Amino acid sequence: MKQHQYHVTIQHLTDAQGNPSTYTEKLEFNTGNHDDIFVVLQKLQQAELFDERTTQSFAVGLKLFSEVMLENKNHELFKDFLPQFGQFMKHLKQQVKKEN
Repeated sequence: MKQHQYHVTIQHLTDAQGNPSTYTEKLEFNTGNHDDIFVVLQKLQQAELFDERTTQSFAVGLKLFSEVMLENKNHELFKDFLPQFGQFMKHLKQQVKKEN
């Protein structure tokens, strides 16, 4: 399957109390996605379902998670969840369409 390619970087900045992180390393990896995540992000931003930062987190998390699930749809872990996720995605797309 042809995929858009991305480089993801996560850096821990502070703990839950606001103290500087003790982690010195960053988590970095390359990954692919069948969707253009920036197009998905733009559509979600236009729908104004959440504030900007929440929308960015939601879009990236959703697309990374959904791609893993699609690539491993026969995995036992996703067996019961996949039908509900499909319904969630249909509902989300309807909400985005309605808001745009």
